[in-house]
Amino acid sequence: MTRVALIDDHESVRLGLEAALTQTATTEVVFSGANVAAYLDWRRAAVQSPADVVVLDLTLGDGTTVSENVDRVVRDGSSVIIHSVADRPAAVREALAAGAAGIVSKSSPTHEVLGAIRTVARGDLLDNVEWASAVEGDRAFADAQLSAREREVLRLYAAGLPLKAVADRLGVAYSTAKENITRVRVKYVEVGRPAPTKVDLLRRAMEDGILQDAPEAGNDV
Repeated sequence: MTRVALIDDHESVRLGLEAALTQTATTEVVFSGANVAAYLDWRRAAVQSPADVVVLDLTLGDGTTVSENVDRVVRDGSSVIIHSVADRPAAVREALAAGAAGIVSKSSPTHEVLGAIRTVARGDLLDNVEWASAVEGDRAFADAQLSAREREVLRLYAAGLPLKAVADRLGVAYSTAKENITRVRVKYVEVGRPAPTKVDLLRRAMEDGILQDAPEAGNDV
């Protein structure tokens, strides 16, 4: 059973999605509300564990930013799906950079939303038309200006190879491969897309088309 929280300040949208989710045997709506603060207050008051997946509207009417909302929910321990009309690619970019697992359009059929929730609950990232459109619609998002060697090191490392295996595969010293990954991280920081962990590097590699499919498992170094 996947525990889901719905955060949207449009009550009709929220209640409609809640009604659809309650008809399934695999999801439980544990919270439905208008903003992230209300969700976190509910968590504390009810002494509930974080929802597995939080379906979050891109723009809420309480003055908060999408980056702030995604960051708070992710830090609290939940995965985030942005549920939006996806007509603001810069805001979607901010959400993805803050840690959202993907985006699903509010015009999508209910079964696609349910499929997205299942995907994210498994720990996978969404790779759909809305996600790709958001990235392609904002060229700054994809412009980390990695060299060919940096892209190759990132591709192998993000695919799950230990850094030593990456070095062996490319026929370079371990120190060289490590230096490449360090430069990759620096370049992503410079374009506002920090990637301090291997999971973050996997996300960046998928976002930029360097790695097409998420590996089933990875080894941290």
